[in-house]
Amino acid sequence: MNIAIWLKILMPVLVIMLLVVAGDAMAAGDWKTFVKPDKEELRARLTSLQFQVTQEEGTEPPFKNEYADNHHEGIYVDVVSGEPLFSSTHKYDSGTGWPSFWQPLAPENIVEREDRRLFSTRTEVRSKHADSHLGHVFNDGPPPTGLRYCMNSAAMRFIPKEELAKEGYGEFLPIFGER
Repeated sequence: MNIAIWLKILMPVLVIMLLVVAGDAMAAGDWKTFVKPDKEELRARLTSLQFQVTQEEGTEPPFKNEYADNHHEGIYVDVVSGEPLFSSTHKYDSGTGWPSFWQPLAPENIVEREDRRLFSTRTEVRSKHADSHLGHVFNDGPPPTGLRYCMNSAAMRFIPKEELAKEGYGEFLPIFGER
């Protein structure tokens, strides 16, 4: 068999392998060099709910989402970019049906904007690098901040404490008393 035939056979496999490796690199905490894909690529990569929430400022149903009742130790990262957002150490049960936090894990990855879309003015929370809509922040949270970051599970991915190092987020292990 000549080389042209081999290349024709192997090229699709190599392209798929490169895409998988690139996806794993992004999942491994390479959010600082993240370049946001176009809408078509995001639509193909995300579930319809994840796309609606992060790209179209949607809101998932309360009490019927992945992380409202998650009580495991770990961190929450942006589902699009992988940038670290919140920690289970700052999570609390707000009774709203959405995962709520009294402060961000990495405030430098959080952008707050005025939101006048409904009948009142709220503060929208977005991720810095992916510009994903995450949820809203309210001034009715617990001490010490008095804030309630009310987030959509669909905008985040949870990484358990045990997998932080493997996923490229080992720098956050000390939060959980780990090295």
